[in-house]
Amino acid sequence: MKTLEKMKHSFLLQAFGFAKIPMIFFVSPRMVDVTDNRCEIKIPLLRRNKNHLGSMYFGVLCTGADIAGGLLAMNLIREQGNSVNLVFKDFKAEFLKRPTADVHFVSEDGEKVRKLVTSAIQTGERVNETVLITAYCPSLDAEPVAKFELTLSLKKKSKKS
Repeated sequence: MKTLEKMKHSFLLQAFGFAKIPMIFFVSPRMVDVTDNRCEIKIPLLRRNKNHLGSMYFGVLCTGADIAGGLLAMNLIREQGNSVNLVFKDFKAEFLKRPTADVHFVSEDGEKVRKLVTSAIQTGERVNETVLITAYCPSLDAEPVAKFELTLSLKKKSKKS
């Protein structure tokens, strides 16, 4: 992904956070890569998102997983020009190591999300699918610091009379 494109996506993500979900704005996510099948965002380790041990607070890690898990769906919904409600039905986290550097959140479930969005639009029914997100501190090592399973729940908005 080109630098200008990363900056654009990062700005749009920050603007969305500022307007709709202030926690996203607060943790300062940056886009690393986004394709049809993959999303990678980075949340810097800052004073405001550290816990008392100097590692990233688990609430910030959960916010990063939320962003990486939902961004692919949001992009597909926007591209198709449909109004679809997106929520997470459940959330499972496994914290493996203390993240003591910037954390990258990666979701590679683009094809699964694409099928889910298409199904929600075509059927008009609520549809659910679990997406996987893995968190890494690439500046430290290649081992995951956390793994997340989020159930993405989508339903096409009904037209008001």
